[in-house]
Amino acid sequence: MLEQWRTIADLDAARQRFEAAIPGWQPPAAFGVARLVAGRPVFARVAVGDGFLPAVVLASVCGHASGSASYSLTPADLDRVIALLTPAVACTDLPHPNLHAWRGLRQQLSLGEDALAVFAADLSTPSENPHVTAMLEQAAVAR
Repeated sequence: MLEQWRTIADLDAARQRFEAAIPGWQPPAAFGVARLVAGRPVFARVAVGDGFLPAVVLASVCGHASGSASYSLTPADLDRVIALLTPAVACTDLPHPNLHAWRGLRQQLSLGEDALAVFAADLSTPSENPHVTAMLEQAAVAR
């Protein structure tokens, strides 16, 4: 039987397990998954100040621990992120917008097309990474 996280306490325990497995883990201020369209990231969803379990699950696949950065995600990587986060849907007390957005983005990826995972440590610090900058711009518009 597959693991299921049925309660908010289960979600918190799963988050803590993922966090403990990443030395130096620092939750991001914002994160998102995108696909590149004409060289510019188009985000399925940008999470700002929430989604700490999806953030750490995504980070565990990318190898991210802290700071602002972007990572290429192969379709197999994105499938792994989705599979690792899927037990959360058993908890019906909360919506799961990141998981739903990432599933939708996965369906949009063309053969051979990679996705992009982006993390921002701080909402107010400019980044030299153009993907982080694009995400922060989208986050600012959404606020």
